[in-house]
Amino acid sequence: MGGMTRTGNRSRGAKDAVAEARRPEVRLPPLVEYDGEGLQPDGDYDGVRFDGSDLADASGPGARFMDCELRGCALDRTELVRARFIDSVLTGVRGVGTDLAGASLRDVEVVDARLGGVQLHGAVLERVLVRGGKIDYLNLRKARLKDVVFEGCVLSEPDFGEAHLVRVEFRDCVLKRADFSAVRMESVDLRTVAELDIARGVERLAGAVISPAQLMELAPAFAAQIGVRVEA
Repeated sequence: MGGMTRTGNRSRGAKDAVAEARRPEVRLPPLVEYDGEGLQPDGDYDGVRFDGSDLADASGPGARFMDCELRGCALDRTELVRARFIDSVLTGVRGVGTDLAGASLRDVEVVDARLGGVQLHGAVLERVLVRGGKIDYLNLRKARLKDVVFEGCVLSEPDFGEAHLVRVEFRDCVLKRADFSAVRMESVDLRTVAELDIARGVERLAGAVISPAQLMELAPAFAAQIGVRVEA
């Protein structure tokens, strides 16, 4: 009996080592097609579908999107500083220089996005799924991520500097030249990353879990951090 109890405790401890992220469960109501032009500062968009809308250079700081769908929209240089996205889905959005600094995303799905230079510094992401697509130069400096899943996507040179990550999963995705400088991590799962390339901040991986293979790949970087020379 004693042996069985110890085995059970070990199994439970291993299972609890990394808490799984809670994924968003977005169920959109019947939506109204957007027939306007651009966006309004502090605009209130509730139950609206933006289908192929050209929002390039639009300015909507402080706007609120609740139960909305943005499908195939152009977001080049779109200003959405401090915007709020709640129970919404962004599918196939594309653009360069989208400004979402200080924005709030809660219960949001981002699917097959093609974005570059997205500014999300100081943003708050809670129960967010980023699935598929490619995002270059994603700026998440000083952002707070809780229950966020990056799945099957490519993140090229993402900047997580000074961000706080809690229950964040990177699943079957590619991380190229990632910056984890001064990041704080709690239950961050990197085990199934297809390509893990850390440019800066490898010493900040406390709170993350990696696979044995990843440990071998990162061993030279870990050794360099503690001043160990590895020679044949």
